[in-house]
Amino acid sequence: MNVINKINKLAEVQSSKIGNGTSIWQFSIVLPGAVIGENCNICANVFIENDVVIGNNVTIKNGVQLWDGLRIEDNVFIGPNVTFTNDPFPRSKKYPETFLKTVVGARASIGANATILPGVHIGAEAMIGAGAVVTKNVPPHAIVKGNPGVITGYVDTFQSSVKFDSIEEGDGVANLSNLGVGGCVLYQLPLVHDMRGDLSVVEYEKHIPFVPQRCFWVFDVPSAEIRGEHAHKTLHEYLICIKGSISVVVDDGAVRKELVLDRANIGLYLPPKVWRVHYKYSPDAILLAFASTAYNPSDYIRNYEEFTTYLKERREI
Repeated sequence: MNVINKINKLAEVQSSKIGNGTSIWQFSIVLPGAVIGENCNICANVFIENDVVIGNNVTIKNGVQLWDGLRIEDNVFIGPNVTFTNDPFPRSKKYPETFLKTVVGARASIGANATILPGVHIGAEAMIGAGAVVTKNVPPHAIVKGNPGVITGYVDTFQSSVKFDSIEEGDGVANLSNLGVGGCVLYQLPLVHDMRGDLSVVEYEKHIPFVPQRCFWVFDVPSAEIRGEHAHKTLHEYLICIKGSISVVVDDGAVRKELVLDRANIGLYLPPKVWRVHYKYSPDAILLAFASTAYNPSDYIRNYEEFTTYLKERREI
């Protein structure tokens, strides 16, 4: 074995670009162009093609093939027999001019026998379940299961269960619950029961802590789809699920919580600089949103890494 890199004598390693402390076990093949970082563990029967870059502290379990175009960032775990692909229309002896780039973000984990389609980006710290078939990009921290893969949760997310005291009929005061995430607040709005139908109400600057300049609503969302996935620099937002139910993940860069909006008299206040994700829409869900300003594309932060960088630059995390 090599003293610096523990390369088994039954492995075929043609690349010289291998970092210190990396182990490569028997019957693995590494082609000349591959780049492997430090302290990696490449288990038995792994094949690594030329245009592959692997970061530091990566674990690749038995029976995995890494094809041209794959980029694996630091501290990634890839389970046994995970299948990567790089050509969306493969034909024997016919090759594309360039292979699609597939990226696995830092600290992500991919369970045994999962299949990753070409060109997919898996976000940092995401968790792909065993046997999942990943057909599209995965956001950071998302948990993906099934075929086709769908997001079923988020890693390190606290399930927030808020129980309010009862409100008397016609009471004009809303109960509040600070969620402890970037100033987010859950409001229980006044509710009036009547045999002719129930009624709830919001008063601007009383039940909503700003004067809305825009209102929109979201409906007919397939349950597997994800909405939100952004933060705002200055805009304040207020959400009410007026029918059905949805789950909302709120994230201030330090704490992440998930809560269910399933009553028409519950409002969620989202201040600026909070990342939000809406998912698990029930088939009948209607989400009503109030915004503090008119639509301004430049106010959006649509990439999670950009969001955390934005907060760090302002020393908020």
